[in-house]
Amino acid sequence: MKYTVVISERAKRQIAQHVSFLADVNKNAARKLKKNIIEDLNALSDMPRRYSYLNDELIEKNYYRKMLFEGRYLAVYHINGNTVYIDYVVDYRQDYQWLLK
Repeated sequence: MKYTVVISERAKRQIAQHVSFLADVNKNAARKLKKNIIEDLNALSDMPRRYSYLNDELIEKNYYRKMLFEGRYLAVYHINGNTVYIDYVVDYRQDYQWLLK
């Protein structure tokens, strides 16, 4: 079964920030990063349940899942029916606990 992947406006802004930051250093690398991020996120259409839950005492248990990709990014998403909703795309090296509050 194929799932539909929906990237939230917030996640799109976060992706744009990551790409923009890299573009200040290397425009070709930024274009490649953008392409790879979109491909990785769209790959969730095949088996989104393969990634573990993001469990924290501040969020509903077994609601958000997390996918690490591109060596430093964390996609936070949930599944509803046949749709994968990507809510956040953050640099996992930073403190992302703010999104749980």
